[in-house]
Amino acid sequence: MSTAILTGPPVPGSQLGPDLRTLGFDVQQALLPDDLPRLLAEVPAGERVALVDPRFLGHVHALRLALTDPRFPAASVPGALTVQAEARPALTRALAGGTHAPAAQVGTASVLADDIAAAIEADGVAVHHPELGSLVATVPADAVAAGAAAQAVAAVDDEAVRLRNAVKSRDGFFTTHFISPYSRYIARWCARRGLTPNQVTTASLITALIAAGCAATGTRGGYVAAGVLLILSFVLDCTDGQLARYSLQYSTMGAWLDATFDRAKEYAYYAGLALGAARGGDDVWALALGAMVLQTCRHVVDFSFNEANHDATANTSPTAALSDKLDSVGWTVWVRRMIVLPIGERWAMIAVLTAATTPRIVFYALLIGCAFAACYTTAGRVLRSLTRRATRTDRAALALAELADSGPVAQLVAARAPRIPGAPVVAAVGAVALIAAALTQPVGSGQMIVAAVFYAVLSGLAVARPLKGALDWLVPPLFRVAEYCTVLILAARSDVSGALPAAFGLVAAVAYHHYDTVYRIKGGSGAPPKWLVRLIGGHEGRTLVVTVLAAVLATRDTDFTLALTALAAAIALVVLVESIRFWVSSGAPAVHDEGETA
Repeated sequence: MSTAILTGPPVPGSQLGPDLRTLGFDVQQALLPDDLPRLLAEVPAGERVALVDPRFLGHVHALRLALTDPRFPAASVPGALTVQAEARPALTRALAGGTHAPAAQVGTASVLADDIAAAIEADGVAVHHPELGSLVATVPADAVAAGAAAQAVAAVDDEAVRLRNAVKSRDGFFTTHFISPYSRYIARWCARRGLTPNQVTTASLITALIAAGCAATGTRGGYVAAGVLLILSFVLDCTDGQLARYSLQYSTMGAWLDATFDRAKEYAYYAGLALGAARGGDDVWALALGAMVLQTCRHVVDFSFNEANHDATANTSPTAALSDKLDSVGWTVWVRRMIVLPIGERWAMIAVLTAATTPRIVFYALLIGCAFAACYTTAGRVLRSLTRRATRTDRAALALAELADSGPVAQLVAARAPRIPGAPVVAAVGAVALIAAALTQPVGSGQMIVAAVFYAVLSGLAVARPLKGALDWLVPPLFRVAEYCTVLILAARSDVSGALPAAFGLVAAVAYHHYDTVYRIKGGSGAPPKWLVRLIGGHEGRTLVVTVLAAVLATRDTDFTLALTALAAAIALVVLVESIRFWVSSGAPAVHDEGETA
């Protein structure tokens, strides 16, 4: 429960009290000078508290945006202020440092909630001021102003604004024109029935898993059903975010579930397609694993680039300016969003091709489209980084180090090696040498193990100094490419029955760990604990283990498959248990991640 304190006597005919109650507030009235501090002291320390001027006129959704969004320690619109537990001390100091008389006693020219919001900001607490657009939020000074405000409120349908704002501002073409026109109404239906975004996210996951099961049948009817269900899963995937924005039900766990379930759905569907193809006598596990590797590495590029630059100072680039200029031309916006093959376009393509063609064709189209998109986005980001004048922060360097996922071997080398410049070059040399050896050397050869050791040493050299260079954000993606591609190549070249499906499971488990790392950092909680990273070996440790297993077991029937399966199960068990424990008990501040551009 939250408490709203009206900072003065009630205004006859006002609906403010009922409106606040519909938003979940227990409404109290401060009539005398001593009432406000007393009522505030009676509110439990862990609860949200709002101060609202009784003369407030505006839309209910304007109050909702200001008073119920869980992502901010304090938020304000004219005449209304809310603070969460972490900002309560600043509120107490603001009241102690100035007048705390009800608004009617300090004069109509003064709005107490606004004065206190300014005082809290001066005290160092960031106060969020939501963009209201056409919504009205005001404290009229006289009857004429009150009449004008009432007319302005009546002229705007706040429910229509609420529905419109439930949709992401930067959605893709397919989502904007084929999903959002009706999914927003599904979101409203869910909100009115008390459903939560996490419940809708879970429904989307279940639908996608059923779609994967249909694809695994290997029949034309199963493929058609799989395509239809995949689109339905995507509709629900859009609905969960729209429900979160519509009802302001944001949470750190919700952002994590939305992101990780998206990957679980997509990768489970890849596996379903591979199983269905196998029933028809076509082995496409290498293509399925390649698609998963490519898609995961694309996301790592996104995460790493954003972490390196989002808080950089003097963050200017002629390339970025050109991009902004292109975005001012309407048709280029849609073209540029579509060619990166975002989730909406990608899932639509997968669904249609599944229903109409074969799994092999689905994967060929997916690999070609995602490869082009990866080249386009990565090239643009490299160009931006080279032309950008920016100073990277210690926080960005720490985030990149955590995304690197360095294990004991790399950490040992980094602690003792000289701090040489050119981290991305060092990482690239190690990755290229490792992948070249995996492609050219016999799977069980000693040269492959030497290449893996060489890669582990260079990976430690690459992270020996803080990652603050213009292109240092490339280091984590290079490590992901090296590890995932090595597993793929060794499994494919081993010719051991079941090795590729086992490798698919191993990469899926490791990719989950890397996505989990990203969303912990995004949630402000830092990377997974060091003991976890050490226990699962880090990227270079896992690469060494897989290389040794291939050298020892690749010629012994299915032993290599069993070893990869056991390694995948062990990593998945450790990572999932720790991840679930963290997210269930996490005290991280609420966030809502907009996710992959759709």
